[in-house]
This record gives sequence, structure tokens and C-alpha cells, in this order.
Amino acid sequence: MLEIGLLLVVGLALLMVGGDLLVRGAVQAAAKLGVSPLVIGLTLVGFGTSTPELVTSVQAGLSGAPGIAYGNVVGSNIANILLIAGISALLCPIIVARAALRRDAVVMLLAALVFSGLAAVWPMGRLSGAALVIAMIGYITFVVRQERQNADTGALHDKGEALAGAAPGLDPAQTKSGRALAVSLLLALGGLVLVVVGGAALVNGAVALARSFEISETVIGLTIVAVGTSMPELVTSVIAALKRQGDVAFGNVVGSNIYNILGIGGTTALIAPSDLPGDILRLDAPVMILVSAVFVLFAATGLRVGRREGAILLAGYGLYIWMIWPQ
Repeated sequence: MLEIGLLLVVGLALLMVGGDLLVRGAVQAAAKLGVSPLVIGLTLVGFGTSTPELVTSVQAGLSGAPGIAYGNVVGSNIANILLIAGISALLCPIIVARAALRRDAVVMLLAALVFSGLAAVWPMGRLSGAALVIAMIGYITFVVRQERQNADTGALHDKGEALAGAAPGLDPAQTKSGRALAVSLLLALGGLVLVVVGGAALVNGAVALARSFEISETVIGLTIVAVGTSMPELVTSVIAALKRQGDVAFGNVVGSNIYNILGIGGTTALIAPSDLPGDILRLDAPVMILVSAVFVLFAATGLRVGRREGAILLAGYGLYIWMIWPQ
């Protein structure tokens, strides 16, 4: 049991450290190569906090553990809304930008519906994965073009702002005077190695934990793995809330959920095709759709998610864990 716990802790630690180094190196390298701060913020910085989920889901898929792979995707989305947004709203009411609500929240809800509907009638194979990844690329391209033309910013911008706020060194505007290009690339490569090793350790620990306690891999993926890989979102959202930057917390959650479904779900299906576990299809995917709709409804009411709504979201997460955890 001690060995399993050590695998989980070391895996999560390597994922966090490696993900941070990977993003820092990639952001600095992109700035050195002349990539605009807007594009860096919407892609590299915005995608940075989702790196642990990506590597863990792909590793789990390749290891023949689809319950962990897709439990991580669906469970992370549920935790982002109920747990992370709930805690953030309790600390500081979340202010919702109209652009993020009109465009990104709708995309998040549609992505949840499409993912769940697709998985119910079609295996999560390479065709499904390619469709989701293409949708992700199309969405990012559209957002970059729109935000270049308009002053309004949305979820991906806010996600990048939240991460840069938690780690000022990730601010694209401050990276041009950073390390040399070769050093930045080595930093990114070292971070990638740590993330891959950490993801393997976390998956191995999660599988061993499930077998030791005779708990399904899907439940472990939906809970321990999902919350563990969502720690960057939790940290960045809490820091934003403590700084009274409630306006970026909404975009951080919504942007993460879009990345999780389209980017991580799609990449996992491309690299390691498999069927979505029946337990997820019957309960957890509908819960993901429901909580996404409730979150959008809360946000649309007065363009804010207050402390009362935050308490409801947090209580909802407690109820969800009680429902899926073996009694």
C-alpha cells in the first residue's frame, strides 16, 4: 500500500513540475521565435494547465485502462465545475464576461453533448478522435482571429491570464527577455520527460490502487486521477479568486473543459482507440452535461456566479462522489 501511495504522489508531483517546466520553456521559445503574445496566451499558456490530463489519459489508454483514460476527461470536467468553480465562487464571486458566455460557454456545453452522443453510438476510435481534434483546432483558430479583431476576450484568454497570474513568468508579454532559445527548448524537453514519467507513475499507481481495493478503474479515474490532474486549474482559480480576479476564474474553468473534451478526449481516441466504459456513458457523461448546463445557467443569471451558487456547486460535488464511490 505504501508503494502504491508513493507512485501516486510521485506521479502527481512529476506531472505538476514537468507541466510547469514544459509550458515555461515552450512559451519562452515561442516568444523568441516571434510568435505573438495573443497566440501564445491562447494556445501554449492556455493549454498548459491541461498537460497533466493529456499525458495521463493517453498513458492510460495505451496501458489498456480506458476507465482511467476517459474517467479522467469526464471527471476533470465535473470537478472543474462543481469543485473548482464552487471553491472559487465561495472565495470571490465569479464575474462572467459576455464574450465568454456567448461563445465559449456554449461551445463547452455543445462539446459535452457531442462527446457523449458520439461515444454512445460510435467507438472512440481514430475517426472520432480526429473529428474532436479538428474541432479543437477550428475553435482555437476562430478564437484567435476573433480576438485579434475585437477588444472582447473570452475563455481561452482568461485561462491564460489565470495561469500567468499564478506564475508571472508565464506572461507572454514578459518572455522576450528570458532565456536563450536553446535553453528554453531544453527546458521544455525536460518538462516533457518529467510529465511522461509522472503520467506513467500515476496510471500505474491508479491501476494498482483499483485492484488492491477491488474498486473499478473508472471510479479511480473519475475521482483520484481526475482531481489530481486538475490541481493546476484549482491552484490558478484559487489564486485568481484570492486576488479578487473573479473575471478570469470563469474562463479558466470553461477553457479547461473545452480542452479536456476536444483536445484530450480526441487525442486519446486518436492514439489509443477504445470504447467508452458503460458506467461513464450511463451516469457520468450525463452528469457532465447536466452540471455544464447548470453552470451556464448560473453564469447567465446576472453575469456572475455568487457565493450561494458556489455552495450549491460544492455540495453537488459531494453528492456526486457519494453516488459513484462504492458503499
